[in-house]
Amino acid sequence: MSAVEISCVVTAGRDAQALRRSVESVVAQTMRATEAVVVLGLTAAGPPETAGGGAGDAGGEGLGPGRPAGAAGFADADSAAEDVRAVADELAALDPARVRIVTSGAEAPTTAALRNHGLDQARGRYATVLGEGERLQQDACRNLWEAAERSGAELVAGRWTRRAGRRVKEQPPARIVESQLYARSRTVDELGDAPELVVADALVTGFCVSTALLDRAGLRYAEDLDRAEILFGAEMAAAARRITLVPNLVVSGRAAEDPAGTLEGQLAAHVRVAELPLFRNRTALREARDRAFLTDRLLPLARQFPKLDADARARAAALVAALPAVRTDPDLRLDLAPLERVCLQLLVDGDADGALAAGYALGRPDTVTSALAERDGRVYWRAALPEDPRERAALDVTALGHQYRPLAGTPLMNRLTHCGQEGERLVLEGRLPAPLQLLAPEAPLTATLEFLARGSDGRRVFRAPVDEVWREGDAVRWRASVEIGALLRVGGARERVCDPHLALHTPAGTTSGPLFLERERVEAAGSYLARPRPGRLFGDTWKPYVTVKHHLALQLEARRLPGRVAAAALHYLTHFRPARKLKRLAKGVRRRFDRLSSRSIKTRVYNRLLIRLPVRRGSVIFESHMGKCYGDSPRAMYEELRAQGRRKVRCAWSYASSTDGFPADARLVRRLSWRYLWTLARAQFWVDNQGFPLDLRKPPRTTYLQTWHGSAYKRMGFAESRIKAQNVSERDKLSAALARFDHFLVRSEHDVTTLARDYRQAPESLVRCGYPRNDRLVRARADDETRGRFPRPALAAELGIPDHRTVVLYAPTFRGMPKKGRAVRLPLDAERFAERFGDEYVLLVRAHYLESAVLPVCPPGTVIDVSRHHDVSELLCLADVLITDYSSIMFDYALLDRPMVFFAPDLEEYVAARGSYFDLRAEAPGPVVATQDELLRVMAELKLSDTGHRAERARFAHKFGGFESGLAARTALDVLFAGRTRR
Repeated sequence: MSAVEISCVVTAGRDAQALRRSVESVVAQTMRATEAVVVLGLTAAGPPETAGGGAGDAGGEGLGPGRPAGAAGFADADSAAEDVRAVADELAALDPARVRIVTSGAEAPTTAALRNHGLDQARGRYATVLGEGERLQQDACRNLWEAAERSGAELVAGRWTRRAGRRVKEQPPARIVESQLYARSRTVDELGDAPELVVADALVTGFCVSTALLDRAGLRYAEDLDRAEILFGAEMAAAARRITLVPNLVVSGRAAEDPAGTLEGQLAAHVRVAELPLFRNRTALREARDRAFLTDRLLPLARQFPKLDADARARAAALVAALPAVRTDPDLRLDLAPLERVCLQLLVDGDADGALAAGYALGRPDTVTSALAERDGRVYWRAALPEDPRERAALDVTALGHQYRPLAGTPLMNRLTHCGQEGERLVLEGRLPAPLQLLAPEAPLTATLEFLARGSDGRRVFRAPVDEVWREGDAVRWRASVEIGALLRVGGARERVCDPHLALHTPAGTTSGPLFLERERVEAAGSYLARPRPGRLFGDTWKPYVTVKHHLALQLEARRLPGRVAAAALHYLTHFRPARKLKRLAKGVRRRFDRLSSRSIKTRVYNRLLIRLPVRRGSVIFESHMGKCYGDSPRAMYEELRAQGRRKVRCAWSYASSTDGFPADARLVRRLSWRYLWTLARAQFWVDNQGFPLDLRKPPRTTYLQTWHGSAYKRMGFAESRIKAQNVSERDKLSAALARFDHFLVRSEHDVTTLARDYRQAPESLVRCGYPRNDRLVRARADDETRGRFPRPALAAELGIPDHRTVVLYAPTFRGMPKKGRAVRLPLDAERFAERFGDEYVLLVRAHYLESAVLPVCPPGTVIDVSRHHDVSELLCLADVLITDYSSIMFDYALLDRPMVFFAPDLEEYVAARGSYFDLRAEAPGPVVATQDELLRVMAELKLSDTGHRAERARFAHKFGGFESGLAARTALDVLFAGRTRR
């Protein structure tokens, strides 16, 4: 290894501490053969006397007492440069062998010029560049160097993160994460194997490049670009003969993106990158980059519009409108969500006001922010439509479903056009859209201003009439004058802030919403003498301000002497030394109390103490899907228990978060609460369908009946690849949890050879009776054969389903927990389904209980979300047709002998990832389709084609539900109360 293998170029900005962090991260590298090349400009290095004299001669008079107001800024800049130089000298003195200071000769060097000078001075075989405040991870250089030496790559890159705001953990760019660019170590010889390197600007930092490559290709930062690192990264990727990607985190601390502040530089760099030769014959790559730029750069800009002042918005819209048309082609945007398409189209048009309204709506998709227009059955963002059909399609917002929503409860954007002060009165004027049928032209309009006191939980509202309400084109205008001091008579310390809302009253209902105000307008709102009920010591002035959500609010402040004295005294009483000690003591006590409620403490207390308590004879605890619902087989057993009238049995149900829908006559305990643990420890019988918490042991005298929640198509238990990959201790923990089961219900021999085997259940524990939840289905099948399908169950009336509509239930399987709790988009296009079959079918959508689904707004009565309905058996009895994929619901629905369609667009990928116990295409008792078009065609011909699948359904039901007799609940209770346990 040579003396210097990697040179880390660090350019000095105006932040001395940022420079310190960057250089110290280089010095702390575990690979010693690294150097930090600190590049200073002439200002930070201290200009020579001749330069200084020239500067003094040119403007020396201006530095005296009569200097211009901007001179203070020059003094601040000089002070910052001195601090930067002092930090650089200090770091170089501490480790002169690894920290070198070089000075650029340019008089006003850009960051790109400084970086180029640093690269010219680099001594290492490899070079990397750090931006201001960026930090190398401790092993970063070693990981990059080893990867380069091992693979012979000229360019090595790894993960990097950037700041995301105050109190927010650093995050990598979302597109890089989603593309799994750095998911594993790999070497690519063709850029097409890792297109995200240039599509997502992945090489702006976190790379290590061979200096030989830099010299051979003449690569340097473009000194005429503000964001030259974007172009430099693309040029590196194009010039490198071999690139290695590593999964290690290389750089952290990159500055947060400022879409508006860096817009001009981003646009210029994007245009230059698109002109590189590497895109010349790669249309798909160029379009992918253009599309990524629109979504990753311009959409965040649109989201930022409500924060910007009018001049900044106009400037930003003009810059985007000046982009070459090929970079913003409408075809690049057609696959985006409606509001995203609208935002981009308005920016491309240079419509700053329209982009403001659309940007506001991005964070509030249910809010109507523009006067919508209807043309040929489609709904558009505005009445004025472009002639280009592609641009017109970009303004199509039919999918938002505003045309189906009633006025009552539909939020409208209330934009204040004037906010001023007249004496002691606050004068407000505003404008809100009047879209489509929401406001009929002849409807009388009145309005009320409502001031909601924060901290009162909505109980304290002050109302004032709106003086004028009138229509003006496609908008509603209003004006109000309110004496704030007389109106807002707050009564407590928690009510220091009031949020004004406008309530618009029409014959169709009332809609209410906050008042949007641009930040630069609030200064004209003045301040108002307050008369709070606790007196002037509590506060004396109402001051309007703009919230972080861009809405007008009023805050009670203490500005006069009595209030300021009272506030200062209160501050002293709560912040002087004894008070601080009391606060720390209270926090410590609270932390210790919170620890008593932690999962680890509860588990320890349960397993060591509570489990020793004597069982309470006749007590049963039921749980369904980890407490998320009152349903499935535990519900069927509970209702059978009530029907039998066993008086000496005391029942409890666990719930996860809400008690809605749970039986009122049962004792309810919140899952994982102390009361829950006490009930588990003392219960004589446990009944659930998935598993009580794995780390809780079963008391010795308790009988545990596991109903399970469905037969298996995908591999389960110890046959899962996920379980096989676990270490021994994790598998032992699972084995111990499964060994708690005294009885395990199965519904066919298929369950015996799959579920029971792979969950390692002893043969004597198996109860061959079927699932109690399916007793309802067996009875429904018998009713169908004796008296037909009508009248329908009462649930049809609750959901508003008419008798002439066919009920289709769509119930897909679980596909993995969504990240950060975000809702998942289901494979079936519900909007397209409703458009095709809305007059014939009602689509019920049942997402898996571990997921929440995003559904489009469709015409009323065509698509109904029933994911929160507790008992899926009731839905199965109601459904005339089932659409599913790999869900175990197929085995239950087969008992009804009704049509089934299997919509499996990712069948091969799913089987490869999860494994399966049988070939779905060979066993399915209905058509298996892979595309939306196939599904729609099958549904259109279902009545004609279904007769060919009846024999298959009978065979399927017998093979996978052979033990179902309609008496499973009764049999399971008999087995449970026999009291046999596995010691």
